[in-house]
Amino acid sequence: MRVIFICLALVCLSACTGGYSFTGGDVGDAKTVSVANFPNYAELFQPNLSLTFSESLRNIFVQQTRLTLVTFEGDLHFEGEILKYYVEPINAQADAQVAQNRLTITVNVRFTNRTDETKDFEKSFTRFADFPGNSNLIDVEEELIQQINTQLSEDILNAAIANW
Repeated sequence: MRVIFICLALVCLSACTGGYSFTGGDVGDAKTVSVANFPNYAELFQPNLSLTFSESLRNIFVQQTRLTLVTFEGDLHFEGEILKYYVEPINAQADAQVAQNRLTITVNVRFTNRTDETKDFEKSFTRFADFPGNSNLIDVEEELIQQINTQLSEDILNAAIANW
């Protein structure tokens, strides 16, 4: 009986070590991931956005998958550009004052899966964060960018390995 239990346990454990990540996504036979720097082509230029977004995307794959980060030519490869970075008022009060503003970031992503070309894609991802109209963007910008970058990175991760 003990031998049967041990055999079943080993079979279950080996089945769990397939191509799945902590997110429940399937990385297939991929072992590595690479993320090129995303240049910022937005009209409203934020100097650190390219670096912070690219790092956010790298970090999510390192933290939430078993993939090894490499500089170039990963089994899964991401490249693209930041297309939009803008602020717009979204809530006006009766006295013509802005109650809330919205910071929006759009990135275009080209994903190459060198182990399964059928999963390649190119698409844009957009996320935003709202902040009070009486706040100065400079005072809240870093936190908002971090929040949006995290959301964008999660969306890209899900699109690439969870097929969402």
